[in-house]
Amino acid sequence: MVSVFPQANSANLSGVRLEIRALQPQLVEWRRCFHQKPELGFQEQLTAEFISRKLTAWGIEHQTGVAQTGIVATIQGKTGGKVLAIRADMDALPIHEMNEVPYKSQHPGVMHACGHDGHTAIALGTAYYLQQHRQQFTGTVKILFQPAEEGPGGAKPMIEAGVLKNPDVDAIIGLHLWNNLPMGTIGVRPGALMAAVESFNCTILGKGGHGAMPHQTVDSIVVGAQIVNALQTIVSRNVNPIDSAVVTIGEFHAGTKRNVIADTAKISGTVRYFNPLLKGFIQQRIEQIISGVCVSHGASYDLDYWSLYPAVINDSTIAQLVRSVAEEVVETPLGIAPECQTMGAEDMSFFLEAVPGCYFFLGSANPDKDLAYPHHHPRFDFDETVLAMGVEMFVRCVEKFCN
Repeated sequence: MVSVFPQANSANLSGVRLEIRALQPQLVEWRRCFHQKPELGFQEQLTAEFISRKLTAWGIEHQTGVAQTGIVATIQGKTGGKVLAIRADMDALPIHEMNEVPYKSQHPGVMHACGHDGHTAIALGTAYYLQQHRQQFTGTVKILFQPAEEGPGGAKPMIEAGVLKNPDVDAIIGLHLWNNLPMGTIGVRPGALMAAVESFNCTILGKGGHGAMPHQTVDSIVVGAQIVNALQTIVSRNVNPIDSAVVTIGEFHAGTKRNVIADTAKISGTVRYFNPLLKGFIQQRIEQIISGVCVSHGASYDLDYWSLYPAVINDSTIAQLVRSVAEEVVETPLGIAPECQTMGAEDMSFFLEAVPGCYFFLGSANPDKDLAYPHHHPRFDFDETVLAMGVEMFVRCVEKFCN
């Protein structure tokens, strides 16, 4: 096929085999097609149809409509053996794109601002290459095109739909294009890579009144302000300094007029941590602090607290396999970045709770091309050279794991 878009400038791909380098124009075209037609979680109909058409044309067995819009492609090697899953998320974000590029989003208010279009293109290229080279590996590869990573989460519904069964998956890998690392760097480490994330909304119920007569009121703003300050002591005084954790208050809404004491205040926040042993602990401390401050002021409260994703915990053996592959693919001085943890969260964590695996970062920033905006920014974009590197990483992981 001939690309309808200009090919991106290519850097040195010396660690990428010639056949995968030859796929680069197609990878760019697919990625830009996805970028032009972004879709929110569980709405990835156009994306899924595009993937299914390609898989059908290549003779790859696949199941559609998994967890609403997900796809599972199965590629059988030359003989039976181990089963490796590869996961790629497909969804976009409710962000209006500010990039002026030929492949700019055609869906107003929706944008691939986190690199999932690249993840999908890499997984599609991996499927194509493996199907053409089935005699070069044993075992089975299952490629999981997952919906709704950005929320409310598609990994858990896919697991519940049985994607890790029939045949049973022995291990799973996935990657995230990462503009926090320079283009071509591989970020891989055993253990915790990304944080667990929990959220809460709290309404402080006070007693409103006139600003000139505060003794007749219970000032919800004063109560809320003290709660915000007190919550910061959880990390500084209740969590072991060796463990990383974050409690962030992102919203505080109260009041309608400068001389009216508000009867209610609403605060919302997020909690993040690496150590699974902290699950439940921070939630307990948050409620204890809110309750104590409210009691001391004569206020009451309504707290809604929920968990989103657990921490992304890499299996040490699979992480070492990925690192060994990375050492073959990346060129110096780019190299490997083992200290690449982030308090960002990812529902790849559910897969890693179910089977051993490794999630890793593929550096995609290139400031020289003005491609270094952070994830979820309306001008996010990445150096497409890394697409071929992503395919090479996945293919070598398959060959090393299955053979």
